[in-house]
Amino acid sequence: MAEIFFPLDKAELEFTASGGSTVRRTVLPSGVRILSEAMPGSQSVSISFSVPVGSRDETGGHFGSTHFLEHLLFKGTEKRTALEIAIAFDSVGGSSNAATGKEYTSYYARVQDRALPLAIDVIADMLTSSKIDPTEFENERTVILEELAMNDDDPEDVAHEAFSAALHGDHPLGRPIGGTNQTITDVTRDAVWEHYKANYRPQDLVIAAAGGVNHDELVRLVEQALSAAGWDLSVTAEPRDRRFIGDTFIPRAKTLDVIKRPISQTNILIGCQGLVADDEQRYDMAVLNTVLGGGMSSRLFQEIREKRGLAYSVYSFNQAYSDGAIFGLYAGCAPTKATEVTGLMWNELEKLANEGITSDELELARGNISGSLALKFESSMARMNRLFSSEIHNGKFYDLDETILRYSQVTSENVQKVAQKLVSRERALVAVGDVDESAFKSFV
Repeated sequence: MAEIFFPLDKAELEFTASGGSTVRRTVLPSGVRILSEAMPGSQSVSISFSVPVGSRDETGGHFGSTHFLEHLLFKGTEKRTALEIAIAFDSVGGSSNAATGKEYTSYYARVQDRALPLAIDVIADMLTSSKIDPTEFENERTVILEELAMNDDDPEDVAHEAFSAALHGDHPLGRPIGGTNQTITDVTRDAVWEHYKANYRPQDLVIAAAGGVNHDELVRLVEQALSAAGWDLSVTAEPRDRRFIGDTFIPRAKTLDVIKRPISQTNILIGCQGLVADDEQRYDMAVLNTVLGGGMSSRLFQEIREKRGLAYSVYSFNQAYSDGAIFGLYAGCAPTKATEVTGLMWNELEKLANEGITSDELELARGNISGSLALKFESSMARMNRLFSSEIHNGKFYDLDETILRYSQVTSENVQKVAQKLVSRERALVAVGDVDESAFKSFV
């Protein structure tokens, strides 16, 4: 099948995807978007209620509100206590959780298909009717500060946050998803409530379900649950516009940032601005990452770990957003080996830019990606996330067959062009550990 586009103004859409699954989409007059993928033979359902609002969307006085809400919506409504929310999913053997990103917030569950009405009722209740109780608010402030402290004890997490800040600077994408000690300490309940009221409306809501799901029944249950919670779905509204999609130049904030920690390893990240989520070369980038640092056969793994034994963990990545992205090379190594490992990582990227990849590497990467995707989309959770991601980012849906076809069209020449683009961009280097800036002077 070819690319399928989800127009914001089209109320109904239905098509058959690879494997015989049926994808349907309904846009209610209120702007609520409901998507489903019925997977033949599946007896479970994954479902999410999401808004395309993340940490990058916070404004002055509201910093930290997105992450706060992810916690608070589990803390009780007029209908259910926090314990009763937990018991509801435990009683059917299901699981529930939430996730905050830089461009979205999602509340999701996986349950047996016959428990879908319960899951919809509970999540709809949480999303529409959370009390955001002042006492619970202060309790959760402490919990979030403990979460941030836990992350700060992980030097790899610290390195990634610092790397994002080095490349994105004052741009909203440079802010930590979870907030900082200062923003979480400073934000008020009223500010979080304002953020909630401004961004949790019918026209913001995207509901996605995959597995053993009947779309018409899903729509009915959603309408029933949202109406029962007090949302007036008779008020007509256009769905929230999608973000601008395109490569935006974001000035690098720092060239080098060394964070001293008395730990055994130095955590190193070196890289540059990457390729945004809708970049036409994103398939070439995925192949590049697979060859360069995507697994045990990758160049970084073989050169740094297998041949020299210099690191246990080494990889490359491209973290893409709508208008910005980070490309990085990571390794954790002994402080005395930091200079050597950094040089080896960057040298492998430069070799890709100068010499390209071999035909054997291209075929291996295609097989790796195709197989990984096939395994991934056996999961209803993965398909649910694909629906949601397609809806909020660019409105384009690709099934497994179409996606694999696009990877089969990647050429060695195009992979080399991506590598050449990356090495030509301003780079930044971040290190966390017992190491001095002098170890990296030749790279900046």
